[in-house]
Amino acid sequence: MAVKKKRLLTAIALLVVASNVEQSVQLKSNHPLHSAVDRINQNGGPYIGMLMAYSTEESALLDSGLFFPSSDLPSVDFSGRRFNIGKIRDVDVIYVMTGQQTLNAGITVQMLVGAFDVKGIVFYGTAGSANDSLNIGDVSVPKYVAYTASWKWKEFRSEKGGLAELEFGAYNFPTKGDNLFAKVEFTPQEVYSNGQPMEELFWLEVEPKWFVLASQLQNMELLQCVNETHCLPEMPKVVYGLRASTADIFLDNAAYRKFLFDEFNVSTVDEESSAIVMASLTNGVPCIVFRGVSDLAGAGPEKFRSSSLSSLASANAFSVAVEFLGLIGPADQTQDHWNLKLQQQ
Repeated sequence: MAVKKKRLLTAIALLVVASNVEQSVQLKSNHPLHSAVDRINQNGGPYIGMLMAYSTEESALLDSGLFFPSSDLPSVDFSGRRFNIGKIRDVDVIYVMTGQQTLNAGITVQMLVGAFDVKGIVFYGTAGSANDSLNIGDVSVPKYVAYTASWKWKEFRSEKGGLAELEFGAYNFPTKGDNLFAKVEFTPQEVYSNGQPMEELFWLEVEPKWFVLASQLQNMELLQCVNETHCLPEMPKVVYGLRASTADIFLDNAAYRKFLFDEFNVSTVDEESSAIVMASLTNGVPCIVFRGVSDLAGAGPEKFRSSSLSSLASANAFSVAVEFLGLIGPADQTQDHWNLKLQQQ
């Protein structure tokens, strides 16, 4: 009995040591930024990772005057990205621009949670609208995100598969007919996470508790005007609980826009969100997404495609993200990803 008790105590001690090692040695000991990252993790945090993809989205943060850089170590650069350390609304944050499309977004999340003590990720940016009820300037808070550029390309005149299909012949112009491109069948993603078997998912869910918390943001007042003479015809709104689509494609095609809405009930389209959510799920880190509508994904006239409208959409998305940080607050008890990983093991 004494031997078994001793083994149990040894096992517990090893788990504690492993946990402490994981939390303190997040970069290789010979990495040139090892000491800097250690300082950041020891002097602040746990942090909220705040991510955006485009320069106009970063400008919304910088122009707001709400980000206060750390006086000790305001930023570190590695692998071509700058990780900015500071506070927004008294919440410790690390913000970083991911770059465009899914690969860049996923890599950035992995770098962020692998090096820093991060307890959650807030991702904001612009998107196209695939839903006629969403207007430019509106901000969507999606509950689910799907990667809609993963296809199984099927043979000509093949039988219908189990998942949704896009038949190219159905869109022949001026009349429908056979098309040698045939059709593609949409496929789910393989999602891996600690302590769990691989799971195939089409719809990726944002953190449920954070999503419920974000319901308080629906009556926020957003910007309607770019300047004194350029205003949107309607006051933008926060729209809660829709679905989003991600693909490494800038969508500017009304027919495909309609297909996504009709088949999947997708309301916004972008190039990063599903990668952010998937990488967060893999690492056991809570994540939420805020997307400001900057264009109508091919359904609107040329006057609705301007950099000024993109800036307004970015500013509105950032404003909603900041209000969410205020709801979390500096005393948020969300566990960091290391503790979540330890619980799952």
